[in-house]
Amino acid sequence: MEAAPPGGSPWAGGAGRVSFEWLDGEKFLIQRWSVDVPEAPDGIAIIGAGDEPGSFRQHYFDSRGVRRVYEMSLLDGVWKLWRDAPDPFPQRYIGTFSDDGKTISGCWEKAADGSHWETDFDLTYRRVE
Repeated sequence: MEAAPPGGSPWAGGAGRVSFEWLDGEKFLIQRWSVDVPEAPDGIAIIGAGDEPGSFRQHYFDSRGVRRVYEMSLLDGVWKLWRDAPDPFPQRYIGTFSDDGKTISGCWEKAADGSHWETDFDLTYRRVE
């Protein structure tokens, strides 16, 4: 994966690695990531079913000690994650899968004032064979 300022070139050292693997029983998906930028956190997330049919929930934990719960959807080649909690502010990610399924291009947004959304950073995932 690579991160960049909104609409800009990837940050120097802004690359990272992410993996997805099923927990035994294939009821939960484990996402792990590490980032080559010292101030960006490494972390792990556990993804499972949400409360509504076809919905998902992601439990996020990172190396700063931050923990969050995101709602999640995956529909028509679009991956969405969001949290409306004000601590520290609402956030969302919207990523679109490429036609060949090898790239997810998207961005994280935040509403620092609780209602007006702005791009925090672009985040692109690329499958490595």
